[in-house]
Amino acid sequence: MSNLFYQGRGRKPTLDQARGVYIWDTDGKRYLDGSSGAMVCNIGHSHPAVLEAMQRQMEKSTFGYRLHFETEAAERCAARLAGMMPEGLDRVFFVSGGSEAVESGMKLARQYAVATGQGSRWKVISRAPSYHGCTLGALAVTSYSPLTGPFAPMMQPMPKVPAPRAYLDGLRADDPATGRHYADMLEQKILAEGPDSVLAFLVEPVGGASTGALVPPAGYMEAVREICDRHGVLLIMDEVMTGAGRTGRFLGCEHWGVRPDIVVMSKGLGAGYVPFGAMVADSRLVEPVLDAGGFAHGFTYAGNPLACATGLAVLDVIEHEGLCANAAAMGDRLMARLTALMQKYEIIGDVRGKGLLTAFELMADRDSKAPLPPEWNAHQKIVDLAYDAGLIVYSRRTRDGVAGDHILVCPPLTVTETHLDEIIEGLETALDGFIAQMPVAAGVAR
Repeated sequence: MSNLFYQGRGRKPTLDQARGVYIWDTDGKRYLDGSSGAMVCNIGHSHPAVLEAMQRQMEKSTFGYRLHFETEAAERCAARLAGMMPEGLDRVFFVSGGSEAVESGMKLARQYAVATGQGSRWKVISRAPSYHGCTLGALAVTSYSPLTGPFAPMMQPMPKVPAPRAYLDGLRADDPATGRHYADMLEQKILAEGPDSVLAFLVEPVGGASTGALVPPAGYMEAVREICDRHGVLLIMDEVMTGAGRTGRFLGCEHWGVRPDIVVMSKGLGAGYVPFGAMVADSRLVEPVLDAGGFAHGFTYAGNPLACATGLAVLDVIEHEGLCANAAAMGDRLMARLTALMQKYEIIGDVRGKGLLTAFELMADRDSKAPLPPEWNAHQKIVDLAYDAGLIVYSRRTRDGVAGDHILVCPPLTVTETHLDEIIEGLETALDGFIAQMPVAAGVAR
């Protein structure tokens, strides 16, 4: 019996050590980390340069409260991060995780509106389905029933627009008319809510766990930027999962040349070494807030020197080892191999992603896009079978969390061809095992 509890009663082996893309338990079994934890460990485990940077900072100080001291580590990390952002996004606010980053972005946007005489703006539009964090504020902009349903009475619900799931709607993702179709839904929602009441649009450039590495259709992101500009709505880019090189660029939004007003990021920024994240904003938003009395928001560990020194070392590794380029190259190879899996296994109905943020969705029928019966619990069974085979992958459900099983394959950005061979072998073992035990059902391909 453990004194710990998290999501459920299940138990796992005890972790012993981790190096590169591999993790060992205390029984000596080795696992390939095919999901980078929860899409976190972008540079792999136990990188010596990061461990050395952490040790150097620990020998100087492990904490310095931001209201008492400035720290070299925080200043240097902020400067480096700002230098990797789109032009003009040069003000950094550090946090400890993705939910905190999202909360910070929304609250800065609101305080900017109040400070500039736009106090009627308070609504943050997001997409359905989506996931933006587990705090009540972040859940209010999340659309994922299993996570939001129990807390609905405690939240101020925010407006939602459909995610651009062209593959489910029978539309061509490479057609700019498809991108415009989904972007028009945003404009229609802004007009329906009243433009003077809409503060921001919060969006992941490539969908995360709630939509399974959903890449937007052609023209979508550019049209979203135009619509936000037309109505004075701030564009907040949720780069918690896509940032720090995951998609083959440092930020996911760079693939479309779209400049957000606010970026929120975490996960790969701390890369699993420390709890770490950031909100990065345009000075034109920050200065009015500071002039009006300051940003009424904060966390105890914001700007922690140990976290910042670690984050700076992670950024150094990403840059010096060319991990964005490796994520792009290995991502292309991984997508090709997942597409080949789709040809082998009829229950794989769609393969999608960018860089090393990839996924495949399981379906009972590719033509109708019908999902597997939810009671089969396919996504969890495949994760468990892969785990037994020594491969760690991640899963969720695409259709508001109640159906549409998908598997996320997101290894560290240091992954090699040999590692990809191991990943595919583990996936084949898991898929074969699941199909062998899959209930017999009319109309479901085996």
